[in-house]
Amino acid sequence: MFATIKQIFKPTNKDLRKRLLFTLGVLFIFKIGTVIRIPGTENLTDNLGFLELINAMGGGALKQFSIFSLGVMPYITASIIIELLSMDIIPYLSELNKQGYTGRQKKNQITRYVGIIFAFLQGFAFSFAFLGDSHGTMEYLRVATIMTAGTAFLLWLGDQITQKGIGNGISLIIMAGILASIPTMFIDAFTELVKFDSTQSIFIGGISYLVFILIYLLIIVGVIFVQEAERRLPMQYANRTTSSYGGQQSYMPLRINSAGVIPVIFASSVIAIPATIAQFIKNESFTLFVNKYLNYNTAVGFSIYIILIIFFAYFYVFLQMNPEQMSEDLQKNGGYIPGIKPGKDTCKYIKQVLSRLTIVGAIFLAVIAGLPIIFTNISKLPSSITIGGTGLLIVVGVALETYKQLESSLVSRSYQKTTYSRRKRRA
Repeated sequence: MFATIKQIFKPTNKDLRKRLLFTLGVLFIFKIGTVIRIPGTENLTDNLGFLELINAMGGGALKQFSIFSLGVMPYITASIIIELLSMDIIPYLSELNKQGYTGRQKKNQITRYVGIIFAFLQGFAFSFAFLGDSHGTMEYLRVATIMTAGTAFLLWLGDQITQKGIGNGISLIIMAGILASIPTMFIDAFTELVKFDSTQSIFIGGISYLVFILIYLLIIVGVIFVQEAERRLPMQYANRTTSSYGGQQSYMPLRINSAGVIPVIFASSVIAIPATIAQFIKNESFTLFVNKYLNYNTAVGFSIYIILIIFFAYFYVFLQMNPEQMSEDLQKNGGYIPGIKPGKDTCKYIKQVLSRLTIVGAIFLAVIAGLPIIFTNISKLPSSITIGGTGLLIVVGVALETYKQLESSLVSRSYQKTTYSRRKRRA
């Protein structure tokens, strides 16, 4: 890692440095926008509950009711829905998947339009729920329009990072929003744990704070390990051999956590629906039912949340990775798994392996998503101080992908430079 950072600052990589500085500059603009409050509104002091995920991804923008309150979550929601509809549900979207780069561009454009529509609907719902009944319809529309414009501007900033900077712009904006709250969390943890009443209190509090940091780092290491872990199924092709002409063994990599954070977002969205309805209808009995049985902090609500994560992990993995299609593609290319007959046996084998991996991945997601809730209920610390969580999973995933892209760019430059030098010597 340090070698990669050292290479970036070499004189020959000036353009790469510019891309890196451009990315940091755009993220700085995003951070400024999270503290610019919508005119005529106030900070939300109440616990956001099911909206904490949106608030965390937006760097606390929702709680401050800033122009970036919605962040890029409407686009994420739209992209998930479009991806699901593209899996042989809507023929037009399925055809776009087969059209290569042009199809992806069209689908991305559709996703953005749907994301903007979702942003306006969510903005109107939030303005109605949080501003109260004292405001008129035009005021709700004004606030919703500002929030929608903020989301549209963030999508444009994300495109600028992708084209002129380093990494995936939308992912980096989400990561920056989550990272923005981490220093405040550690400061709050230090304030709560280290009491300056006496020498003994300082010593015990200091040890507790160090243990907190150590647990946090161990969770990060565990997340990296699981995110990078994969099961490699050996593959053999009828027209190739691994021993002849220096051939290498081919593999079919299957990640332990193939679903990423999508199951957690799905589960949070499902849990959020009754709570959102309760915000609107303001029925006392229904609100009491939601708080008693669909709240993360209750035993029933927490159990439902974990079950939903595991269910959606299976649902999304097998929807995204079709064992039958994988088996057919392998057979068409003249490939097979050693010891397994092509066709139905290969499909059955892939399904078994994928099912076992998904069990581990789903349990991992459930543990990471449940840790902050358990930690908050067990400890006497405020809800802002947590360990684990979906945010950490997103940060680690985006950081790894960005680092790999940066490293790949440096390796490519080094290879091109070496090739050019050899050609020059030959000439």
